[in-house]
Amino acid sequence: MIKVYNTLNKRKEEFVPLREGKVSMYVCGPTVYNLIHIGNARPMIVFDTVRRYLEHKGYQVNYVSNFTDVDDKIIKKAIEEQTSAQEVSERYIAECEKDMAGMNVRPATVHPRATQEIGGMIEMIGTLIEKGFAYKAEDGTVYFRTRKFGEYGKLSHKNLDDLRSGERSLLVSGEDQKEDPLDFVLWKPKKDGEPYWEAPWCLGRPGWHIECSVMAKRYLGPEIDIHAGGEDLIFPHHENEIAQSECCNGVPFAHYWMHNAFLNIDNRKMSKSLGNFFTVREISEKYDLQVLRFFMLSAHYRSPLNFSADLMESSRAALERLVNAVDNLTFLARNAKDEPMSEAEEALLAEARAFTDKFDEAMDDDFNTADAQAVLFDLVRFANSNVTGENSRAFIVEVKKVITTLGDILGLILEKKQEVLDDEIEALIEERQAARKARNFARADEIRDQLAAMGIQLLDTREGVKWKRN
Repeated sequence: MIKVYNTLNKRKEEFVPLREGKVSMYVCGPTVYNLIHIGNARPMIVFDTVRRYLEHKGYQVNYVSNFTDVDDKIIKKAIEEQTSAQEVSERYIAECEKDMAGMNVRPATVHPRATQEIGGMIEMIGTLIEKGFAYKAEDGTVYFRTRKFGEYGKLSHKNLDDLRSGERSLLVSGEDQKEDPLDFVLWKPKKDGEPYWEAPWCLGRPGWHIECSVMAKRYLGPEIDIHAGGEDLIFPHHENEIAQSECCNGVPFAHYWMHNAFLNIDNRKMSKSLGNFFTVREISEKYDLQVLRFFMLSAHYRSPLNFSADLMESSRAALERLVNAVDNLTFLARNAKDEPMSEAEEALLAEARAFTDKFDEAMDDDFNTADAQAVLFDLVRFANSNVTGENSRAFIVEVKKVITTLGDILGLILEKKQEVLDDEIEALIEERQAARKARNFARADEIRDQLAAMGIQLLDTREGVKWKRN
């Protein structure tokens, strides 16, 4: 049984999807005006892992994550570069996809773009006006009547009266047009040099919050299982999504709300002004992005996570231990006897497979990836202690499969790409082995030096000869 901490009710709840065997999941994506930063990376990695685990448990997951491709920041960037907002957003969507691939974040079932969903936004706004939940101001701005939705604040657990003085994020230009200071924008008039669309109220563009309500409804339906994102989106973005969607559609919007905690850098809040702001691309210049993924999953997603060079180095070393263990099993399997498993091996394999139950137990508890990683290391220690060159190939391959399968659920690629040596190098390695067997150590050393000059380093281990490129 999977238990999920639901922000809406502030407790762990048994996960029961709306439709048996199927999960509808919406995750708020980035605003594409620059390279994504490591703060963007955390929800991408976390909820990709949630998706992978749900699929591991047999669910068919319809996973939708949007790109906000029209926004004040995008427009500002376009003006600075003397280009169009579309050119800016297209460029950074492509860069975002590169970084996602590097982190082994799988593409969503659908990646909708805000600019391609304007018609649906206009339709939803029209419905809200017809139902009395929204109104048009004199300049064409359309506002949502926040107080008319009696459950406003149920996600963020904020009191409406307390919000009036405390939340600048609800304030926009034209406050004097509002019926209530807490009303928020659904549609706003165009400004010079900005992209705009034709709507019944004025030429303009949508407010930010309406985008996700419309895209979630189009691709998942009016009522969905999981809505997720960073905890900074709880208020006002997700709160406003609930208000818009439930007032328009007349049904509960999302049954489970999941939010990852903030990412700090060197124990300080990540900030450009503090100079502790890193893009994923900058991290990729120092580390394989698999290291970043491992690091992001080393803490529970609802716990604040501190990013530092020391912690990244620890993650690099830990991931390397896992990769080396799998690589050793690959080597052993390549040289093992091709024979059926013995009874003793069958018993050991059952022990290895039992680690999957422990892994699932950790992940069933609100997707505790930190504990799941610990199980993976326990499994590797078990393999290191119980798998040798004397085992059958079938046994070694199956143990390796258990490890790589659990790694894949976490999105960790634990198997090295196997390089193919050309015939000359293969022949030299075989000749060196024969020379050593004949106790012709002078020739064996000569071949080692020759291979070293070719960039091939030989490693004599207790399991046999291994090699790597320098």
